[in-house]
Amino acid sequence: MKVPLCLPDIEADEINIVTDVLKSGWLAHGKYNDELELMFAKKIGVKHAITMNSCTSALEISLKASNIKGEVIIPSFTFVATANAVINSDCIPVFCDVDLETRNVTPESISKCITKETKAIIVVHYAGQPCRMDEIKSLCDKHSLLLIEDSAETIGAKWNGKQAGSFGIGCFSFFPTKNITTAEGGMFTTNDRSLADRARAIISHGIVKSDKKNKPWHREATYVGHNYRMPNPLAAIGVIQFKKLDYLNKKRKEIAKTYDLYFASKADYFKLPYVDKGAEHVYQMYTIQVTNEQYRDSLIEYLNFVEIGASVHFDPPLHKQKLYGQYIKSNTNLTNTIALSKTLISLPIYPSMTNEQVKWVLNSVQQWVNQIN
Repeated sequence: MKVPLCLPDIEADEINIVTDVLKSGWLAHGKYNDELELMFAKKIGVKHAITMNSCTSALEISLKASNIKGEVIIPSFTFVATANAVINSDCIPVFCDVDLETRNVTPESISKCITKETKAIIVVHYAGQPCRMDEIKSLCDKHSLLLIEDSAETIGAKWNGKQAGSFGIGCFSFFPTKNITTAEGGMFTTNDRSLADRARAIISHGIVKSDKKNKPWHREATYVGHNYRMPNPLAAIGVIQFKKLDYLNKKRKEIAKTYDLYFASKADYFKLPYVDKGAEHVYQMYTIQVTNEQYRDSLIEYLNFVEIGASVHFDPPLHKQKLYGQYIKSNTNLTNTIALSKTLISLPIYPSMTNEQVKWVLNSVQQWVNQIN
């Protein structure tokens, strides 16, 4: 039985709405962008939400629209997009460690990296679980640092009842592997009106929209901008997807619970994903930690052999990649990051995953356990 690592939940409603948009002829930024932005802002609990072409763009715009120059603290245990957004904004990434259990940055790991050159912190909510945002927000306020949340993996997740992406500037991903999708796309959220206005201009070639009200043909750039807009057909997919968000996240939680029940009985081989007190986990990924580093590749290779899409997120970590070597400080010692990069396995999880597929994954894991004994 073939079980992919992830699969977007695309049904007739998404297909029909895209067909309607294509027939309308309005393919650039349009009414569905506006609708998705309003829905998203209300759900997250912020004043402004802006559709973009990716979460990476949202991260970059967070720094550029905030006029940040200097050091930006980020976890090494994340996807390259986080570091690339920092570098492309003419800032300097500073890599910090994560907690061994939650796999998230902590107030303690961030504090160790703060210097007089630090200007911002990008927290990455790993795999669907928010960081300890109350404490991190207080830390940022104490040091007058910009707080950015890489919420690519936590659409709908909460910390102490408050939505991830609402503590600082929120950056979300709608890539097909995420909790909802627009094929490609992202969202930028903030409560700051002036910041939102700058962000909207920068993603549209630097042209301030209000400048064109009286003269629609007037296109004078106020900022050096980009074309980071999301097209109307993709926003239309997002409108349908967003209406299903709570249901889709519920399905992920149910699958994770089934996984938990099995792995709890296999403590000699695996360590369960830890859910922090105060966190609502939405399981964009289900990651299990092996107790022996040698187990990781062996299990992944076996699962892939039986057509199960197991993988690793993330190896190598950023501070071990040659590209980012120039940003490594002499005292960089990220022991938890290294340990996790060698022992974590991502297992299939997606809303349409059947009970039979879940059982096949767990039966296959058990077959591997039997083989190594």
